[in-house]
Amino acid sequence: MRRSSTPCLLLPSRASRAAGRRAAGRQASARLRLAARFACAAALLTAAGCVTRGTFDRVEGERDALAADKRRLEERVRMLEASTESLDAERVKLIEEMEGLRQAHDALDSDVKKLRKAEAELTQNLNQRDQELASRTQEVDKLKSTYEGLVSDLESEVSAGQIAIQQLRDGLRVDLQEDVLFASGSAEVNARGQAVLGKVAERVKSVPHRVEVGGHTDDVPIHTARFASNWELASARATGVVRILAKGGIDSSRLSAVSFAEFAPVADNGTPQGRARNRRIEILLKPVAEQPAAAAAR
Repeated sequence: MRRSSTPCLLLPSRASRAAGRRAAGRQASARLRLAARFACAAALLTAAGCVTRGTFDRVEGERDALAADKRRLEERVRMLEASTESLDAERVKLIEEMEGLRQAHDALDSDVKKLRKAEAELTQNLNQRDQELASRTQEVDKLKSTYEGLVSDLESEVSAGQIAIQQLRDGLRVDLQEDVLFASGSAEVNARGQAVLGKVAERVKSVPHRVEVGGHTDDVPIHTARFASNWELASARATGVVRILAKGGIDSSRLSAVSFAEFAPVADNGTPQGRARNRRIEILLKPVAEQPAAAAAR
């Protein structure tokens, strides 16, 4: 069979026609939206073109005024910030100065306390010294009175050179020769000696000093049944004098006896006169603060 040479016309299907209609609708919608945008832009241009020159100038002036206010405010802010920094620095400086002043105040307060303490101690020391001086003055007055009384009571013995009375810086010394108190080589106080020692005790018992009785001999050796040497003789004589002074009213706690034998001479043992001066009893009044000779020797 012979085929026809006439071309065939192909008709679109129903689905193809529907798809075409949808695409055409989308293109129409797009063209409508674009047109709306152009219309809005035209309206805006039309509105802008309707602003008057006066309104524009006024708005522009307000803008410039606001810009100037902004610049002024920014400058003021800058100045305030600078002032704040300066104030902060000044505040730190003041705090440091206040701390320095506080430390200085504390140091001065400490110095004041030290000065007040030193003043109190000085005042106390001065008061103590005044009391000591007053007490010392009383002691000196008593010693002077005792000295004058002894010189008066023992005037004949002092005039004869048998007793020597000396006022010291802080005491008295009474030297009694052997023949006033003892027989040669004896430790028994004779009647005359007891009377003399009674006068000494009467004057000395009111003085608040210690009373040290020292026994002294010459350098002539002695060796008897009672005294093996001058140590024992001098000790026995000093002890006998202490007993009589205690009996005369002097407190025994203030009395002491010391033996010096021949080892504390006051004259040359090469002559009879010198040996006579060395054979003696020495009564020494000492301040209570001083240690007894025996204790000092230990």
